Amino acid sequence: MGRRKRGNPIHGWVVIDKPVGLTSTDIVTRVRRALNAQKAGHAGTLDPLATGLLCVALGEATKTIPYIMDAEKTYRFTACWGEARATDDREGMVTETSIVRPHPEQIIEKLNHFVGEIEQTPPAFSAVKVDGERAYDLARAGEAPDLKPRAAWIARLELRAVPDPDHAEFEMVCGKGTYVRSFVRDLARSLGTVGHVAQLRRTATGPFREAEAIPLDKFIDSAMTGPAPTGVLPLTAALDDIPALGVSEADVLRLRSGASVVVRGRTFHKAQELMEAATGEPVVLATAPRGEPVALAALRRGELVPVRVFNFGS
Repeated sequence: MGRRKRGNPIHGWVVIDKPVGLTSTDIVTRVRRALNAQKAGHAGTLDPLATGLLCVALGEATKTIPYIMDAEKTYRFTACWGEARATDDREGMVTETSIVRPHPEQIIEKLNHFVGEIEQTPPAFSAVKVDGERAYDLARAGEAPDLKPRAAWIARLELRAVPDPDHAEFEMVCGKGTYVRSFVRDLARSLGTVGHVAQLRRTATGPFREAEAIPLDKFIDSAMTGPAPTGVLPLTAALDDIPALGVSEADVLRLRSGASVVVRGRTFHKAQELMEAATGEPVVLATAPRGEPVALAALRRGELVPVRVFNFGS
């Protein structure tokens, strides 16, 4: 007999409005402890300086984390001109200064050069691995990590405001692995000055939006005092762009055991149509007759092949 897992078998998503000063790991730990959840993880790191959406997956929802990690994210942030910093944000030591302050027209003209697929060198203080070690560990030890440029995707960039000559406020929609800190550093250089991120807030991650986010303290209070915590979203909230396909009870048992299911006739054609219409990875969400999620499955040679199986047992 397998050892019983400690904690409650809670499955779903919690979208926390992260405060300044805490790490992403801090948030996950506090959410998991507040719920006494068996398992938890997050979909995309936010630096301690940053605020906004930190999406925490609970239980079987951790199997859907890759779909949120790969989704586009939206950030609002403030660039500060005239100071380069070791971390490329306000927490680092000043490493270089400049008296140049770009005009709004100059900034707007340069933004088009950063839209689409670009090459970007991650910040020295980042979680990127260099010869098996984290870049931030090397940087903290006084070593300059040898970071190579890598592909990044920026879907949209907008200059929102210029409150004073030293600062500019932006909004960015970008793909996985894009660093706002690197963007501000590189934009400043292209404008003949230096700069760093003064403020950063994530306002959207895939299907999750700012309106769904709940402050950490409010969530913990509701988890500790109420019969049901406020803000726990269903596992399927992360899969809104993946089409659902109903299967029979017999097929539910096969899929949950990891076996493939032969699909014919209308079900086969329906699965084909759904996968052709999918915007991301060509999979469907197989659901039981009562609607509960069973597995993410791919259609291969007339069979539904489980890719990720959801097990809601304790």
